[in-house]
Amino acid sequence: MNDQKTPLERPWQALDPAVREIVAPVIAALAEEITAAIAASIDEYRQPMRGAFGRGVRVAIDEALRQFLEQIGRPAAGVRPGREVYIALGRGEYRAGRRLDALQTAFRLGARIAWRRISAVARDAGLDAETLSLLAESIFAYIDEVSAESVDGYASEQAASAGERQRSRQALVRQIVVEALDPAEAEQAARGADWPLPRRLAVLAADHRDAERLAALAGEGSIAARIDDLVCVLVVDPDAPGRRERLARALAGRLAALGPTAAVAGAPLSWARAARCVRLAQAAVLPADRLVFADEALGTLAVFADTPLVGELAARRLEPLAGLTVAARARLEATLLAWLRWQGHVPAAAAELHVHPQTVRYRLARLRECFGSQLDEPDARFELELALRGRAGIAA
Repeated sequence: MNDQKTPLERPWQALDPAVREIVAPVIAALAEEITAAIAASIDEYRQPMRGAFGRGVRVAIDEALRQFLEQIGRPAAGVRPGREVYIALGRGEYRAGRRLDALQTAFRLGARIAWRRISAVARDAGLDAETLSLLAESIFAYIDEVSAESVDGYASEQAASAGERQRSRQALVRQIVVEALDPAEAEQAARGADWPLPRRLAVLAADHRDAERLAALAGEGSIAARIDDLVCVLVVDPDAPGRRERLARALAGRLAALGPTAAVAGAPLSWARAARCVRLAQAAVLPADRLVFADEALGTLAVFADTPLVGELAARRLEPLAGLTVAARARLEATLLAWLRWQGHVPAAAAELHVHPQTVRYRLARLRECFGSQLDEPDARFELELALRGRAGIAA
């Protein structure tokens, strides 16, 4: 780390070295006074200061005062000695669950006490006003630098903890949707990831780059992980009033699907349905610009439950059109699908195709030449519609 400081940033280096001899006699008593004041004045430290932590704080205060004393009047560049002590102190504060502002309050209290005691001996020694001013600036600047190092330690430990928690939660998502944990295993794994296990959830699948961003969009309590090339999000309380509407708004314009609500043990099925909807949206069978709800796409999921089988059915049922040109076949397939969808209502089929009803009648005559009586047989018509819907999805 580059820690080049100028004399203005480290004013203690500009002090006369003789100041060191004036200050030295009060250092030992000063450390004791600061330690006692922290224990008495800051609620978070009253109990901890009685044990090993208190001894560690005393060591850190001693080190800070000793280093300050040694550096008076000694210009130096680079990393200040003792830095790791204060980084470790900040890390320990985060691990202990204490607030960062408690630590900063302790440093400010220490600076005030240090200046009060050191200024008294400095005045008794007859130091002039300019030196006293520089000495005051030095004490507070030094404590600021030490405090900043502890803040760095606190922040780095916080980031490391957040990263570990994120990794634990990502692993939990994969365990829940892939490994099908039983309730006891899921509860234990959720505790390890610091995630309250919900009674009911739904699984969201999305074609998205950022799992954490998608979890934030999905709402409070959601956690996410990448599984293969999709993002998987566990959505808490998906059936709460207004929840589906909020999800739809938050994910508008994104290719995503929400599986059915289930207990944790049903998460693998919810994930499978949601992921399948995303695949069908990627193939243009389902909408790709809004959130798809799997429980509103059951028919499509059923049709495409076995894609090779759909392809085989389409090849067999649509074989009468195989000899036509690609363009002619596409026109007749679109016409037949619209006609079947609208149960033989020509005007409705024509409106869907944006052509004149007479054009539909002309194409139907061609289709009857190809398919004959199949167009009047219920089972054949059912399989033809499945084949045409499947062919459209497979082609897309």
